[in-house]
Amino acid sequence: MKKQNLRIVSVKTTSFEEENFTLLTDLSDEQITKVITPIVEAERDNAENWYDNIMLCEALEKEYPKHVVQLWGEFDTIEI
Repeated sequence: MKKQNLRIVSVKTTSFEEENFTLLTDLSDEQITKVITPIVEAERDNAENWYDNIMLCEALEKEYPKHVVQLWGEFDTIEI
C-alpha cells in the first residue's frame, strides 16, 4: 500500500480571511491550484459563476478520487 503524506493546508481564494478554508490532504500545492484556480477566476470574471468552499473541495475530490481531501472547519481542542 502506498504511504500517504498527509498535511494540513490553508487555502486562501479571496482577500477576506473568513473565506479561507483548511484541508487535510495528500495533494500537492500544484494539484490543488490546478483545480481551484479556474473556478475562482471564473467567478471573478462573472459573479454568476459563484462557488463556496464545499464546491471547491468537491471539485478536488472529483479530480483526484484516490486521494485524501477533507474540508476542516474547526479544530478540536484538548484542554489540560
